[in-house]
Amino acid sequence: MTARIYRPMKSATQSGTARTKYWLLEYDAEKPREVEPLMGWTSSSDMKSQVRLTFATKDEAIAYAERNGIVYRVEEPKPVQRRIVQYADNFKPNRTQQWTH
Repeated sequence: MTARIYRPMKSATQSGTARTKYWLLEYDAEKPREVEPLMGWTSSSDMKSQVRLTFATKDEAIAYAERNGIVYRVEEPKPVQRRIVQYADNFKPNRTQQWTH
């Protein structure tokens, strides 16, 4: 069973970077999820899919996986491209775009 070591992305509904400062180790699913026929719930008999381990650094997560003989893959985070925009920029005299109101 392979594990995935990655850094989670920030939530689309949040502007802050909370919960993105650590690294996660998650196991990949061995079997697909099944639909239970009576109630229609989705279930899985794979217990390792519920395990999420957090680490402060990527090196700690890799060391843990190697120490315990876990096959892993590392997914590097994409660099965040941010454009700093201020409200006062709407009223600059050298504004390049037309006013939209």
